[in-house]
Formats: sequence, structure tokens, C-alpha cells
Amino acid sequence: MNESAQPDAPDENQAKDTAPPAVDANTAAPKEPANTPPGTPTSGSVPPGSPRDRFAQEVAAKRDSLDDHEEEELLWNGGYSPKAMVGSWILLTAVSIGLIVAAILVSQLTFGIAFAIIAVLWVLVAANYARMRLGYHYELTSQRFIHKTGLLTRRTDRIEVIDIDDVSYEQGPIQRVFGVGTINITSSDRSDPELQLLGIGNVSDVSGLIDDVRRAERRRRSLHIESI
Repeated sequence: MNESAQPDAPDENQAKDTAPPAVDANTAAPKEPANTPPGTPTSGSVPPGSPRDRFAQEVAAKRDSLDDHEEEELLWNGGYSPKAMVGSWILLTAVSIGLIVAAILVSQLTFGIAFAIIAVLWVLVAANYARMRLGYHYELTSQRFIHKTGLLTRRTDRIEVIDIDDVSYEQGPIQRVFGVGTINITSSDRSDPELQLLGIGNVSDVSGLIDDVRRAERRRRSLHIESI
């Protein structure tokens, strides 16, 4: 009697062990909490920047987009020129020679008194030169005129070149020989509506440069306003 070979039935315990584990529907995907306001960052997402950072970014973007936002360039800087004291040195030398001659001719005026007066005069003139030379400094940029005054304490004022209304200069006889003079600046600035720059070397060129920068800045601003 032939018996057909029948495959062995799988063991019930073995089938349970090899079956894939069931996935819980509650743990398959994280759920967002109910009643979450729109725009609220969820767990795992990168939170946006703070309002202060966003504001700074917006300001920087608008500043970069301005047409008139140009880099400021230094065009000239200077102060009281030594040539401006040439007239004073000449006058002081003449007075010193006169005192020596007077000491020779006048018996009441001794050489000691004459030399003492000469020394005091030279010290006063030298101190005034040091005050003017070290106490005044000027800078001209493509957008502003900056003037600094003071020795122990320093004061700095700035005038927008577009606010400058007029630029002129004046010279004495000796100053004309050495090319120095005084520049007069009239502006709508509240702190310094009228400004004098004393003892400026190459006074004609410097005053012309200030006026050229003033007119160029006004032209550029007017073109920018018309484009808007």
C-alpha cells in the first residue's frame, strides 16, 4: 500500500515567531497636538529667528538697496600752515633788531631789558603758533566737512557738504606771496553757520575743491530725487 508523502504542517509556534511584528497605529507617525495655532514650530523643526534679528535683516536689506548709499572717500585733510606765520616771524625779527638798536642808542634801556623783552615776545609768538598748529585740524570727504579744535580737550563738528551754501577765501599781501589764506564757509548747519579756516596752505586749490564737492553732491542728490 502506497502512501503519498504529505508535507509537514508548519508548527504554529514557529509561525508566530517568524511573523513581522505589528505596528501600532498610535506610534507609527507622531501626531501634532490638537488645536495647534498655524505657524507654531513643531518638534524637530528649526525655529525662525527672533523679531529683532528679522528687523535687523530688513534694515540691512533696505540700506543696501538705497541708490545714494556710497562709500565715503577722504579727499583732503590739513590744518594751520607754517607759511601763515611768515609775516609774524618777519615782524618779530624787525622788532627784535629795533630793541637791540634802541639798547645801543638809549642809555636807559640796557641790553638785559632789551633781551628780556625779545625773549618774551618770541615765546608768545611760538606759543601762539603751537596753539594754531596743533589745535586745528580739518578733513574733507565726499559727503562731509569735519573740523576738530582744541588742545587738551578736542571738539569735533561735522557739516554735510550739501548744506554748504558758499565758499570764499581772503589773503593778505604776504599771504598772497606764500599761497596761504583764510577760507570762509557759510552753511545751513546750526552749530557752525559761519566757519573760518585760518592759515590754509594752497588756499585757492582747497577752497575750489570744497566748492566742487559741494556742487557735485547737490547734483547727485537732485538726480536721485528726480529718479524717485
